[in-house]
Amino acid sequence: MGKHARRRQPNRIAARAATTAGALAVVIGAGAIPANAATKAATARPDTDPAKGGDLQHDGGGPDATLSQMQNDLPTLPQKSSGSTTMSPRALTAPTKVTLPAPIGKYPVGTVSLHLRDTSRPDPYVSGTTYRDLMVQVWYPAAATTGYGNSPWLATNAANSFLSRQGLNSSQVSLPTTAGHTGAPVLTSAGKLPVIFYSTGLRSDRSLGTTLVQDMASRGYIVVMVDHTHDANEVQFPNGSLQKGALPSVIHASDILAVRSADISFTLNELTAITKGTNPTVEKSALPTGLSTTMDMSKVGIFGWSLGGAEAGTAMYNDSRIKAGFNLDGTFYGTVASKGLGKRPFMLMSAQSHNLSTDSSWRSFWAATTGTKYDVRVAGTKHLSFSDNEYLLPQEASRLGMSTTQLQSELGTISQTRAVTVERAYLAAFFGSQFKGEKWSILNGPSSSYPEVSFVS
Repeated sequence: MGKHARRRQPNRIAARAATTAGALAVVIGAGAIPANAATKAATARPDTDPAKGGDLQHDGGGPDATLSQMQNDLPTLPQKSSGSTTMSPRALTAPTKVTLPAPIGKYPVGTVSLHLRDTSRPDPYVSGTTYRDLMVQVWYPAAATTGYGNSPWLATNAANSFLSRQGLNSSQVSLPTTAGHTGAPVLTSAGKLPVIFYSTGLRSDRSLGTTLVQDMASRGYIVVMVDHTHDANEVQFPNGSLQKGALPSVIHASDILAVRSADISFTLNELTAITKGTNPTVEKSALPTGLSTTMDMSKVGIFGWSLGGAEAGTAMYNDSRIKAGFNLDGTFYGTVASKGLGKRPFMLMSAQSHNLSTDSSWRSFWAATTGTKYDVRVAGTKHLSFSDNEYLLPQEASRLGMSTTQLQSELGTISQTRAVTVERAYLAAFFGSQFKGEKWSILNGPSSSYPEVSFVS
């Protein structure tokens, strides 16, 4: 009980994470983190002692992989040769308008972006900074939407950067708007709502989880996306400034997760401050009416994709305020891989070729986690199937010069609509059962409604 009692003190957790971030900042300021420096820094923080033994076939690199050994969360785009017969993106003149599937919950959705600043720690990835700046996006059931425009999938400068990395521009592809109405009032009549964090993949923008996040909000959750500055490829702040990816070339997975975990705990502190009537945003920007009274801070969960799925485990291990988690196809790193989460509930969902049999971190985590737990695999999926890439890439394929075969190598054989349907259902079932007392038969075993899903353990 002594160890668990210590983990129940979020301020101490934040302080230890801040110490780590400061140490990393010093090392990064001098250049890439060498392996021995990263290992030394790891001893100063909660969840970073590497899990012992095992060979991680899914993400590779062992229990504490370096950046080059970790799962690539960006799609592999075709290289066009001079003799290629694939249609050039420039041969298409009308802009391609990309869309996302609408949420299917009973509530309309509101959203707001918050610029938060952690003055207790420097940015660990950029030398000379005295604090950590974050962009956080909150999604929620809206009381009204008239007069509140739909939020873009990415703000303008970030969108241009995102497209540029794909070899495209805004005259060729129009990125989607979301179902979230910016600044709309929160539906207070729904009562206190569970708060669910979302963490995305390595080098990914928070927006790559929009399809699942806005759907959860439409079902009666407050969902919080955290952009991990300089880990994400691009983060746009309210003044229009763009902070791009700045991970050092040599850094361990647990170092990245330590920073992410500190980001999550800090954001959780700031949300708690909002419930007490404080506006913690840097610009003191307006908060949606009703936000301060609707967040139920006794019901906090987290889910994520890839490294974000690993972060779901790490954040829970480091912060006992987070009660339940869901990992979408991400290998675990650090102590949580071997120590698990005790009796706190957790769900694993994997792509077709990834599971306990191919990932020793899942096996050790599963054995050490003794509470309510689920382990399912989705036939026909690939790693990118659990992100907005599932919808974006097929619509951009002609612009990117991607063939059907190339798309299937990235996304698998499952249809994009079906992949999203399955993921939405099991996320809703898991968090609904944990936080709302809902009964979902699909958690009891194989379901004829979702034949793609098999229970592995």
